[in-house]
Amino acid sequence: MFGSKGKTRQKQADAVMKALGSPDWLESVSVDESGRAVLVIVADPADTAGAEALRMEAEGKAGLVPGVESVTTVLTAERQQGAAPRTHTHAPAAPKGQPKGRSELLNLTPSPRRVQKGARLSDEAMQQGAPQRQQGSVAKIPGISRILVVASAKGGVGKSTVSVNLAAALAKTGMKVGLLDADVYGPSIPTMLGTQGAEPKGSKNKKLVPVEAHGLKTLSIGYLSDPDAPMIWRGPIVMSAITQMLNDAEWGTPEDPLDVLVIDTPPGTGDAQLTIAQKVPVTAALIVTTPQEVALADVRRGAAMFTKTAVPVIGLVETMSYFQDPAGNKHYLMGHGGGQRMADALGLPLLAEVPMLQAIREGGDKGVPAAIGDEETAQAFHELARKVAIGLDTLETKAPPEIVFED
Repeated sequence: MFGSKGKTRQKQADAVMKALGSPDWLESVSVDESGRAVLVIVADPADTAGAEALRMEAEGKAGLVPGVESVTTVLTAERQQGAAPRTHTHAPAAPKGQPKGRSELLNLTPSPRRVQKGARLSDEAMQQGAPQRQQGSVAKIPGISRILVVASAKGGVGKSTVSVNLAAALAKTGMKVGLLDADVYGPSIPTMLGTQGAEPKGSKNKKLVPVEAHGLKTLSIGYLSDPDAPMIWRGPIVMSAITQMLNDAEWGTPEDPLDVLVIDTPPGTGDAQLTIAQKVPVTAALIVTTPQEVALADVRRGAAMFTKTAVPVIGLVETMSYFQDPAGNKHYLMGHGGGQRMADALGLPLLAEVPMLQAIREGGDKGVPAAIGDEETAQAFHELARKVAIGLDTLETKAPPEIVFED
């Protein structure tokens, strides 16, 4: 007999199965108490591209089911011909004395011929399947006209620096701009804006009032937590915090909305990034990278995630592009031309090449964004802001550029 929680998980598992259409290649579905759906997919180990296509399609559809906070996929070996499919919606129970999660994985992979861990996300797989998020299908947030997410598939590439300076540069043009620090595990926006000691107040409507700095309305988990406390949060809690800062804050009013809210997302393509792309009314995304190959390899993953969730990518930004010595000679310490090559391969514009400047680093440490500093230092961010504003306006009048994955 199921308890009330068991019945709820059973209904969620049934809903996931229904959303996927109960295909033959779906062996089982289970949903745990945290809202994590575990999908067991039967795949041909010799067809890694097909396996990845099935996985991405299944995860995209399952992630849209109400109550599902994250999705984990287990790829098993293809069933032998004539074997009956298992379509139960309960994960096997753990044997006594054995950790539940471990036993599930062992029981769900009965054959040593399963698809191996190193299966590559092929270009063909990224292009297969229809997007799982249709533009306009997510309700807009009152008081926010447009949302731009600044993303990077790798940490340490200057994503937060771009977010802060882009937002500040947009505000200098006269736009009403908000900045949301969604990088819960490493909230650096308070430091970069000089607002470390700020605390958002509550309004009469019991909503958070964003902290104002340098012409921006800002919110960050850094305003709400001890700076020395580790953020040991799982995916559902992370998304709950981000959702509250988005929906339970006075960013603007329907009569006087923000022109754009810039969201500094966590690095990578995990639960938080995928949920933002699927369940937040994102207008467009901007991808940040550095020139070296180790960073560029991850740009494709980030672009693929936005492609699968139907979020337009308006372009790439290359940071740490070069260092210019006092004599005017440029030194490409991180490689040269990588951002442009990747932009060309994806069919996207390279919107800016931000050089290594001491003033940019000092501005972030002092809490004064370089974009509001002297003209030479701010120039790259002002030009980026101009192109981003044009890109956002263009999206409202014609279809976004199509991302193409080519060798």
